[in-house]
Amino acid sequence: MTDPLDRPLRIALVDDQPLVRAGFAMVIDSQDDMEVVVQASDGAAAVEELRARRVDVVLMDVRMPRKDGIEATAEILAQAPEGRAPKIIVLTTFDLDEYVVAAIRAGASGFLLKDAQPEDLLGAIRTVHSGDAVIAPSATRRLLERVVAAPEPEQQDASVLENLTEREREVLTLMGRGFSNQEIGAELFVAEATVKTHVGRVLAKLGARDRVQAVIIAFETGLVSPGAH
Repeated sequence: MTDPLDRPLRIALVDDQPLVRAGFAMVIDSQDDMEVVVQASDGAAAVEELRARRVDVVLMDVRMPRKDGIEATAEILAQAPEGRAPKIIVLTTFDLDEYVVAAIRAGASGFLLKDAQPEDLLGAIRTVHSGDAVIAPSATRRLLERVVAAPEPEQQDASVLENLTEREREVLTLMGRGFSNQEIGAELFVAEATVKTHVGRVLAKLGARDRVQAVIIAFETGLVSPGAH
């Protein structure tokens, strides 16, 4: 799957372990539709590199010297020109550790375990570039409930939901409950393609970078409550 420019996806690898970067680079560069164009050994180097180079997807370790992946994620997204921010996948050793929650809060689009299979790594890159989450629906729910449980000085004003149609609210609610597009379609008796259209409109109206960010908004506005089923 190539992007509209019909060029390989540009990938940045950020990890303080050279062997990890080398392994990921070997897998990624074996594909015709993606290439590693930036490698950095810590978050500070990544921020500097990505000031000058535009990439599509960043694979970001969280525990690194000088600047960790959480700070780097926030800075990379803040410095990117509007509409040109890369999608960031957090690399972690543990499923849903506290660093992942903080990175999602900072704007990452999902997470991937470092011991993932090569095909899962490649699938995650393609998936996040297309705007979907790199988190299984069941994990999405656990992750988002942890995100909203953390103290946050500002909660979302529910007025951001006013532009959504009734059906779009239904779709967002089901997204927040951890439903996949296929499951949402079954619940609402509509085709999966129709669900994808609704999801796209929800993201656009909320100004959300991806599915994960939209679900965070659903929780923070009270549309979906932790523990709801």
